[in-house]
Amino acid sequence: MRDRRKILVASTNPGKLRELRAMLDADVEWVGLSDFPDIGEVEEDGATFAENARKKAVGYARATGVWTIADDSGLVVDALGGEPGVKSARYSGEKLPGEERTLLDHRNMKKVLQLLEGVPAEKRTARFVCCLCLASPKEVLLETTGEVEGVITDKEIGTNGFGYDPIVFVPDIGKTVAQMTAEEKNSISHRGNAIRELKPLLSELIREFG
Repeated sequence: MRDRRKILVASTNPGKLRELRAMLDADVEWVGLSDFPDIGEVEEDGATFAENARKKAVGYARATGVWTIADDSGLVVDALGGEPGVKSARYSGEKLPGEERTLLDHRNMKKVLQLLEGVPAEKRTARFVCCLCLASPKEVLLETTGEVEGVITDKEIGTNGFGYDPIVFVPDIGKTVAQMTAEEKNSISHRGNAIRELKPLLSELIREFG
């Protein structure tokens, strides 16, 4: 009997590992980067989310010899020419020594809101984007993209979530992402949409390759 396929989630975030494992519900052995403490970090210097996801998936798959899923995601604001984009996590600069992640989030949101001062609501369109990539040590196997459309508010609203959630209002739900319950957010989230698209493709791939 063949051993179960092992898949690495290219993240040190246990929450992301749990989310992928639960949503993909695949008969595989899931591992995280913490299971490979001796490998170096893959630099995310791509120009797009897809490039970064691909670079991480291929890089870690080659370093470990294990199929690897990686993602890159962020906020795209039309009136800012697509920014923050791949710079979403560090739009207002690098995280300062000892700085709480939430403080960096507030700095990033403040910068977006300041840049959009005076921009009318109809031109404040934006979307969260997530690109997922599954790679073997030899090649890219699967790629999917998930999005959720929204409008940038003029102030932070809501206390749930993280990142830019308090300033992204989703008209279909009638709330900012930070006002949503976990269930509401999961049902429409960009990462959730990318994972849902990946699930049947991954199942088919596992049946094919074992």
